[in-house]
Amino acid sequence: MMDDPARLDRVRQSLSALRSELLAASSPDGRLRTVHEDYRDSAVNLLHYLALRRRDLRPLQMELAALGLSSLGRAESHVLASVNAVLGVLGQLTGDTEDPEIPAPPAVVNFARGEQLLAAHTDTLLGPQPPDRSVRIMVTMPGAAADGPALVHELLQAGMNCMRINCAHDTPDIWSRLIDHLRRAEVALGRTCRVVMDLAGPKLRTGPLSPGPQVLRCRPSRDSLGRAAAPARIWLTPIVTPAAPPSDADGCVEVDAVWLATLAEGDEIHLTDARGALRHWQVVDARPEGCWVETMKSVFLVPGTVLRRESDRPSDFDTDTTVGPLPAQEASLHLSIGDTLLLRRDQTPGRPATYDHGGRLLTPAMIGCTLPEVFDDVLAGEAIWFDDGHVGGVVERVEASTVTVRITHARAKGHRLRSDKGINLPDSALRLSALTDKDREDLRFVAARADVVELSFANTAADVEVLQALLAESGAVRPAIVLKIETRRGFENLPSMLLAAMRSPCCGVMIARGDLAVECGFERLAEVQEEILWICEAAHVPVIWATQVLETLAKEGLPSRAEITDAAMGHRAECVMLNKGPHITTAVRMLDDILKRMQAHQSKKRAMLRELQLAHHGLN
Repeated sequence: MMDDPARLDRVRQSLSALRSELLAASSPDGRLRTVHEDYRDSAVNLLHYLALRRRDLRPLQMELAALGLSSLGRAESHVLASVNAVLGVLGQLTGDTEDPEIPAPPAVVNFARGEQLLAAHTDTLLGPQPPDRSVRIMVTMPGAAADGPALVHELLQAGMNCMRINCAHDTPDIWSRLIDHLRRAEVALGRTCRVVMDLAGPKLRTGPLSPGPQVLRCRPSRDSLGRAAAPARIWLTPIVTPAAPPSDADGCVEVDAVWLATLAEGDEIHLTDARGALRHWQVVDARPEGCWVETMKSVFLVPGTVLRRESDRPSDFDTDTTVGPLPAQEASLHLSIGDTLLLRRDQTPGRPATYDHGGRLLTPAMIGCTLPEVFDDVLAGEAIWFDDGHVGGVVERVEASTVTVRITHARAKGHRLRSDKGINLPDSALRLSALTDKDREDLRFVAARADVVELSFANTAADVEVLQALLAESGAVRPAIVLKIETRRGFENLPSMLLAAMRSPCCGVMIARGDLAVECGFERLAEVQEEILWICEAAHVPVIWATQVLETLAKEGLPSRAEITDAAMGHRAECVMLNKGPHITTAVRMLDDILKRMQAHQSKKRAMLRELQLAHHGLN
């Protein structure tokens, strides 16, 4: 193949034409004049990469690979240098060593420079590289950690490099205490850690629901054959001065204090529960603030259920009392494929669908939303998703006060939609500002105390510019800006948002995979996050890999196999974020180990050929 001059010349001409397109894409470009000097070369490289990916290069890649040359598959951080290098080799092969017609600009990001820029920008944003690990670990802090310094100290010791505070939760007082704990832990351990604060952004969520019925269900635990193995424990307490149960209870019931005082260990309580079932309770412990009863039968209680004391002891007091108020059950709307849901502008409590005696629909289910202004931007035929994508539908009709939705996606048994669940409108051109009034208020604290601010629901370059203007008004040199990519619009506008963010001295990107999966489709998430990684590497902008990383481990103490693989893939970013949970310290230690192991095998898309022990034994 090397002896085919016509083929060599054809490939060289194709590559030379591609090079001309790259240079035309970045010169002249008015957007480059506003970019911060630290990102000038990176912005040029980003424009080169975007030009490179505007055509299908697969045929050219196949020909380059067949010639034993670089197929440009690792060109993200040094696009023009890669093309120049391959053109140079082709020139040697064809005997044409003259410079291409269009000269290269004086400053071309070469192979080493591309890696150096990304490393420098990462150090500036996320702090210095930790020993033995290039990828940083970010941890979202629970508000309870403000009560004492222990957890923050443990996390920093375990390998946390960035402490994330979500401004959607807690208060400035709690945020301040968390930061104070971190600064003291840094001194004690001789380590550094960035403070990252996440602005809440506009939260489009379902509105309130009418309360469910006041029903308390208590049931004994059962063995594998369904037999009652241990009784249900119910705590009875005075209705006027109720006391919390001194230990775990299956139910807590408020009753008349005088009647309660007549109970003694060994007494029985008889009742007919809400289903008409006869039940008998045994008093096993009585004390002034309440008493414990046990039952080996399931029981359903409602307010007003009559309790009758059965005792051999004479008493001058009534033997009967009634169950007091009970907490209302959490309300929900049961939605199945084909159902109709009315989404209302106001915050009137929603309610389930109603049916006649024949099972025919009378009134569809109804629920409000927290940002009614989105009604002005929604059109019939657009998709709508609820509760992290667990149920979805299509907008059938938009009226002044309601949006009619036909449910098209749900589990086979349906889905229970509750209040305060997320709503996504991936097809709608929403005109929501990324910064709410609360965000602007929170930004005063963030500008004073944080190293990094995360812009939630960043959708356009204008969103970035508003945040930059507010930070400039505050006079803050920091915090640095991280764009949270969690909508389809944000993903599609990422290049323009990056060029806007590059006007600041430091910036980054977070792949917020939760909402992003709903917005772009779960089946496309892997593809979308790959594209974000490529674009950001071309811009030499560090990426934070976020959402549900080792989530089962952090919450329950044991990871799934899929979570381990997902965490291992996170090493292709510059930072991996863990969410809070009771086992978060264990999750940090495991992630630290996984990232250290993976960096010996791969860097970005490039396989690292360390010695493979399997190669010594594979043929034995």
